Order: sequence, then C-alpha cells, then structure tokens
Amino acid sequence: MADRSKIPVPIPTPETEHFWAGAREGVLKLQRCSACTEVYFPPRPFCPVCISRDVEVFDASGRASLYSYVINQRPHPAHDGPYSIAVVELEEGPRMMTNIVNVEQTPEALVLDMPLEVVFEPLTDDISLPYFQPEGATR
Repeated sequence: MADRSKIPVPIPTPETEHFWAGAREGVLKLQRCSACTEVYFPPRPFCPVCISRDVEVFDASGRASLYSYVINQRPHPAHDGPYSIAVVELEEGPRMMTNIVNVEQTPEALVLDMPLEVVFEPLTDDISLPYFQPEGATR
C-alpha cells in the first residue's frame, strides 16, 4: 500500500496561494491575462505571453483530455504501482502535469484524448493535490 507521508508537501507562495486554496476547496484555479486573454498554468504573477501583470484568477471547469503519459513500473514508496505520470490538456487550454487515477494503469485503459475530470486528494489539512480521472469514474 502507498504511504502518502512520502509525498513531498508543496509549500504555497504568494504566487501560488490561490491555486492551493482552491485545491483545498475542491476547485481548480487558473489565471487569465486581462490584457491579451491568455489562460495559463503554472501560476505566476504575470502573463507568460505579453508580460502584463494585469491577471485574474478564475475557477476552471475541471475538465481535460489526456495529452501524454508514461506508466511507471518502478516501485515508489508514495504510490501503489504501476502508476501514470501524465500531461493533461485542460479545457481552458493550458497543459498540466499530474497522475491519472481511478482507472487501470494500462495502455488499453489510458487512451490519448480521453475525457478527464479533476479530483482532489487531501495530503494535509491545508494541501490537496489535483489528480485526474476518466470522466464519470467513481472514486
């Protein structure tokens, strides 16, 4: 069985606090540039496209598609194996690295472009980690 205490606990910074506060409440938060409308991830205080600091935080849909992945077969104390290390493309556009959960970890089950939805797993009282599962999967 996986030992969740082996997962490093993220430390929120002023730039990422909104993301972790949202995750704690079960909401995926993204940022949008008010000047050029670019939606981006990971969090930062300026737009990566036009460098404007006029950015807003908003609630993302939580929907994504599987862009790429590998299935890690090697043992890890924090994860039951095998487990996927994936990049998902969020409905809003940005890509995000994550794990795909609540599905068999095989190439037959992890199909590129499959629809996904975000789920959050509490790591501590203050930090919940966003993972993705096939749309409609049960936890």
